[in-house]
Amino acid sequence: MEFRTISDSKRAFLPLLLLGDEQEAMINRYLDRGTLWALYDGGLRAVCVVTEEGAGDFEIKNLAVAPESQRQGYGRAMVEHVVRRCRGWGKRLLVGTGDSPLTLPFYEACGFRECGRIEGFFVENYDHPIYEAGRRLTDMVLLDMEL
Repeated sequence: MEFRTISDSKRAFLPLLLLGDEQEAMINRYLDRGTLWALYDGGLRAVCVVTEEGAGDFEIKNLAVAPESQRQGYGRAMVEHVVRRCRGWGKRLLVGTGDSPLTLPFYEACGFRECGRIEGFFVENYDHPIYEAGRRLTDMVLLDMEL
C-alpha cells in the first residue's frame, strides 16, 4: 500500500469523493483547505480529506473507498494513516457521519466514540434526501478520538 498526499488537481478525485459525500457543493467547502490523501494498492483504492479545525482538532471530512475495494481493509488503513499523520500535531480527530448501520460501526471499530449530534444536518444542508442502507439520514452523528 502506498499513501500519497495530493496537492494539485484534487478535483480529479471527485468521482471517488462523491461516494463519501454525495453533494459536490459540500465537497467544495472543504476540499481546497483540506489535505487529500489517496491510497494506492495496484490502483486507487481510497481517498480521505482531513481539515485542521483549530484548537488541536483535525476532522475527517470525506473518506471514500472504491466500490470494488470495499470491505478489504482499505478504509481502516486510511483511518490509521490519518491518525499517524495527525498525532503529534493535534489533540483530537473528529468525524461527522450519518446515523447509519454501515458507517457508525466502522468508525467505532476504528476507535472513535460518539460525542454529539447535529439534528437535521442532512435535511438542511443537502438538496436531496440521502439514504444509506435503506435509511434516510437526517442527523449528523459526531464522533471523536484522542490523538
